[in-house]
Parts: sequence; structure tokens; C-alpha cells
Amino acid sequence: MTVTTRFAPSPTGTLHVGNIRTALHNWLLAKKSGGRFLLRIDDTDAARSREEHVEAIRADLAWLGLHPEREERQSARFAIYEAAFEKLIAAGRLYRCYETAQELDLKRKVLLGRGLPPIYDRSALKLTEADHAARAAAGERPHWRFLLDHDAPIEWVDGIRGPQHFDPRQMSDPVVRRADGSWLYMLPSVIDDIEMGVTDVLRGEDHVSNTATQVQMFTALGAPVPRFAHEALLTGAEGKLSKRLGSLGVREMRENGIESEALIALLARLGTSDPVDPALDAEALAASFDLARFGRAPARFDDAELARVNAAVIHRLPFARVADRLPEGMGEAAWDAIRANLNTVAEAAEWWRVVTGPVDAPEFDAETRAFLDQAAGLTAALEWVEDPWGALTAALKETTGRKGKALFLPLRQALTGMDHGPDMKALLPLIGRDEAVKRLG
Repeated sequence: MTVTTRFAPSPTGTLHVGNIRTALHNWLLAKKSGGRFLLRIDDTDAARSREEHVEAIRADLAWLGLHPEREERQSARFAIYEAAFEKLIAAGRLYRCYETAQELDLKRKVLLGRGLPPIYDRSALKLTEADHAARAAAGERPHWRFLLDHDAPIEWVDGIRGPQHFDPRQMSDPVVRRADGSWLYMLPSVIDDIEMGVTDVLRGEDHVSNTATQVQMFTALGAPVPRFAHEALLTGAEGKLSKRLGSLGVREMRENGIESEALIALLARLGTSDPVDPALDAEALAASFDLARFGRAPARFDDAELARVNAAVIHRLPFARVADRLPEGMGEAAWDAIRANLNTVAEAAEWWRVVTGPVDAPEFDAETRAFLDQAAGLTAALEWVEDPWGALTAALKETTGRKGKALFLPLRQALTGMDHGPDMKALLPLIGRDEAVKRLG
């Protein structure tokens, strides 16, 4: 059977770092086996769903290179849900309830006060058809619960957490449909996974209890249960994931100069003991993706680590990958000279200004000034060959006796206005002979 995974965001906002990790890991899991990665837009909440968020989700996935083979929207699938809903009613697995939120809250408090688990007492199962008719006549509309099978222990082997066991008698029958006819998450998700042929559900560990319920829903609908795996949630460098990091979205990352390759390289290995390798592309990461490598400890997301990986990725990016983001006139030779000093591509503009000038050199003492004047004269007479920097420094070392920092630093400061930066061997040819003479003299 072809491995089929899905990513199912709600378009009530843009994707944040936790969503992105889930999407990426589902893509990697599918690609490793030559399978299919699907996108399902969970837009049943009409009041909060926004079309601009749907477009943003698609754009973010495209920027990351996570292209789904199929897309579905839950708002277009209500007929499918109705058919399954009627099937479950006929099988006696759904039942009508009328308790208000306040009544249910009171019941929970009473049970907790007695030291008992706050499980729904199934009192609605005692209602007769006459009771239902009377409530309907009074204008009451029911909400619907899924009837868990108390005689069928819930078990599965989780791809990350290992063997899982739940006692359905210790669980509440979940509400699957509200009194106004709208759907909650649980049942439509199962129906979609069945219809879309999803074989593997990879999601956060906060869904483990949902999975326990949904296992019985798959069985009640006569469908095979997918393989489930639940990842540890993300935390920040200091423990709890801060709101700033937790809500960090693709748009903000792009605005901060983060490359998609860096984000993929970091998130692909986050939660494992495997090192983050900026040199690996998405296909190589997919080939090495293994759920068995993931631990149960919270996965730590550190924006400083992301920045480090981003710099390492940029240092490897070819000119063609960034050409449309570089300053006008900056060519491949300049990119090759500058990229090792960049943390973001946008910083290339600052170094290009060093090449094109003018530069703000420091004030030099008389001795250094004389040395630079001598350097200007040698530069003007220099045969501008393959390595003018090597030729210039060799000549200055011979004529002045200077070496090391005393030789190189004043030249760099005069030529670039900086104490550090790209290799001068690559930078000086970009500055050019005439401009170099001007800056040194």
C-alpha cells in the first residue's frame, strides 16, 4: 500500500513553526517511501476561517518546497460527512444529548468532588423516543456523541511512543456534532482520512487522546486504522516555547532573512539526536528520515540555532539561487567573495557598498599614512594580474619589512573601512585598481 500522509491546518491564521514542522515531517515520511503527501484545509469553522489564510498556507508550503499531490477542503465535503453520520446512527454508534455547557460543567465538578474521573455519565442513552419528541416540540435541538465500545480495549503501536493502551470505560463519549449542525474535529477528520486513503497519521502528542477515540471511529466505519505516530511538542531554549517563537510564521522568517533550506534542515532533525546538516537537501533528508530516531522528550527550538544553520546554508548557496535578490551590478564573482561573511542574503548589499564605495576609513597616524601612500604607489604601478592582493602585499613586505597584522590591517581598513570581512584576495579585484589607488592614497 502506498504510504499516504496528510497535513491538515485550519485557516484561522498563518502557519507557525509548530505547524511547519508537522507539515515537513509528513512530507518527509511520504517521500521516503515514494508515497503521497496530501493537504486538507480544515475550514469547517466558517466564522474564523479566512480565504487569505488558505492562500498563505499554500504559498508557505510552496516556498518550503512541500507540494501536495492532492488538496481537499472540509467545507466542500459535508455530503460525505452526512453519509457517514447516517451510517453510524444506523449502527447505533451515535446518540442524541441535550445537556447545556453549564449542566455538563456541574456534572464534572460533582464527579471531581467525589474523587472520580469527570466522564460523561451517558444519561442521554436513557431517553425514549417520546422524550426526544417532547424536546423537539419544545424547540430543543440535540448535540450528538459517539458511543465508545467499552468492551473493546483501545490499543495501537505508536511510531514514536511505542505500544499505547486506553480503557474506553475511562473515557467520555466525545461530542462529534453540535446542536446547530456544525461539526467538531474528531469525526470529519476520520472520514477524510478514510476517503483520502491516508495510511499514516503523524501529529503532535497533544492528539494522543484524540487518537484513542478515533481508533474506534475507524473501526465503526469499517475502515482499517492508519499507523499513528505522535511527536513531542516544541519547547524554547529556556523550556516553554515562548509566544514569540511559537507564533513565528513563515512570513516573519522570510522577512528576517531565513532561507527555506535552513528551516527544513533544522526542523527535519529537531527531536532526534541526529546532527543538523545544512548541506543536506530535502530529498536527502527524506531518505534518512526515521520515526525511530525521534525521542519522547520535548523538542527544543532555538532561533539562535536557526540563525546559525541559516548562515551555513547561505555560505553554500550558488549565485543562481540568489541572483534576483542581490544589488544591481553584483555578479557571481562578488557573491562568491562575499557569501562566507553573510548571515542573511540581504547583508550582501552592505558588502557590495564596500566594493562600490565610498568607504569611511579611520584616521591613520603619520607612520601608517606614509605606509598607505607607499601602497598606493605600488598599486598604481602593479601589474593587475590574477592575484593583485598577493602581489601588492608581497611587494610591501619586501620594501617595508612589515608583516602580519601591521601589514594587512591598515590595507584592509583603507580599502574597505572595516577591520574584518571577506578575503581581500577576492575583494581587491572587485574594487579595481583605480578605486584602490584612490582609497589608499
